[in-house]
Amino acid sequence: MPKFAVILPAAGKSSRFGDKEKKPFVNLDGRAVWLRTAELFVNRSDVCQMILVIAAEDQELFERRYRPNIVFMNIKVVLGGEERFDSVAKGLAQVNDSADFVAIHDAVRPCLTSELIDAVFTAAAQHGAALLATPIQDTIKRADSSKRVEATVSREGLWLAQTPQVFRRDWLTEAYARRSTLRGPITDDAQLVETLGKPVYLVTAPATNIKITTRSDLALAEAILKSRPDPRPNRPAHPFADEAEMWGGRPRR
Repeated sequence: MPKFAVILPAAGKSSRFGDKEKKPFVNLDGRAVWLRTAELFVNRSDVCQMILVIAAEDQELFERRYRPNIVFMNIKVVLGGEERFDSVAKGLAQVNDSADFVAIHDAVRPCLTSELIDAVFTAAAQHGAALLATPIQDTIKRADSSKRVEATVSREGLWLAQTPQVFRRDWLTEAYARRSTLRGPITDDAQLVETLGKPVYLVTAPATNIKITTRSDLALAEAILKSRPDPRPNRPAHPFADEAEMWGGRPRR
């Protein structure tokens, strides 16, 4: 069975979120967003390593608030860089040799499901690289800077990229090594791998696998999660911390 390392980038500035708390640390129905996301991977037998990348400015808060969770869940914490690609590169540098594949998943996408993880991991193992995406259903308009419509664009073959994005470890390492030589905007990790000429495959995912960007996204994520069974791992209590401390200072429901 192939082994997967999971990198969870959580080092962004959350400038569009509009809250005193950054998105990964905000409460989502009783637990921090990043914690809900990490729980989706922590008990998988095919995951050999989990890496959470946080901003240096958040290190003190994170240690104070979440240290028991990190120890209990065996997550390696890495300090990120100025941009998202810099943060992922720092996480990638810490990936163990035991990992055949690396999955990169936004720490603020807590509505992922185990079935979607299974599907994208399987596709990556088969093809070398895969990501979750949803086909565009709405009509697409292209507009100028004044928001005047210039054209209606065909939606045929267009998809909205999500995460996880999963790659052979050697492909992703090579892609990041070449990143500084590339010109033009690069907007996700899959695009980096595409520049190597490697095939990247899409796995159909629902629009409910949302990325929390604004406060309204948080409310939507809460509604999505409440419609499902609780995804918390069924694990024995930690022998050195009480239950409330283990789950970020809040008792489990």
